[in-house]
Amino acid sequence: MDTPQRSNSGTGLAIAAAIAVVAAVVFNTLFNRFPPGGRSVGEISNTLLSEVLITPASYAFAIWGIIYLGLFAYAIYQFHPERRREPFIQRVNGLLIFACIVQTVWILLFTFQQFGWSVLAMVALLLALIGIYTTLNIGRTRISRQRLWMAHIPFSLYLGWISVATIVNVASALYVSAWGGWGISSVTWTVAMIVVAALIGAAVIYTRRDVAFTIVFVWAFVAIAVRQSDIPAVRLAALIMAGLLLIWLAVAKYALPKPAHS
Repeated sequence: MDTPQRSNSGTGLAIAAAIAVVAAVVFNTLFNRFPPGGRSVGEISNTLLSEVLITPASYAFAIWGIIYLGLFAYAIYQFHPERRREPFIQRVNGLLIFACIVQTVWILLFTFQQFGWSVLAMVALLLALIGIYTTLNIGRTRISRQRLWMAHIPFSLYLGWISVATIVNVASALYVSAWGGWGISSVTWTVAMIVVAALIGAAVIYTRRDVAFTIVFVWAFVAIAVRQSDIPAVRLAALIMAGLLLIWLAVAKYALPKPAHS
């Protein structure tokens, strides 16, 4: 007999999570190819927001293909009868459904150039992914190789990219609002934001030893350096922070005591 914690089969939630993933990918692809507001996210970034210095080069957004593949892998993984009964998988599925909805809402808001509202949607997405990340206890629990590749890595990549995207989104909204930056130059603000992002990445490395999350930050920093290659301060800050994160990851994984596993 199943215990009370496992009495719920989770079938309906598992189906809903799989549908949410497929719908999010389909709608987000359609909205980028046929943007409701007339211009896609990439077009807006390269025109209206071209002077937002923390925006990565266009090629960096190809990471969405990997993120979507990871979400498809998780949708398959969580459908197993034993796994979909697990309370924490059910919590993840609920958060994932919310994340997929909010991500689609974000694209609509962004393409309609409602940048302030898009920040709220992005923060909601970020919080949902943090909830998934902590529920799975990524980096702090012993897991099978299958769970690593089909659950932990996909959400590490997703959270890593949305963490960077949130910073870019806030910077974009401030730029459009003509915020003066308290008299501080945009280059200085951009360098400061890169350093703050790197500190976030360093904290995750120390507490989780999360390689996938770190690689996303390095990927974004290098892409920022490529896009802003004619601005030495931004280029150097991005490349230095990318290098320091890789060094810190190596030190944390091989020289520091491992975090306690549950």
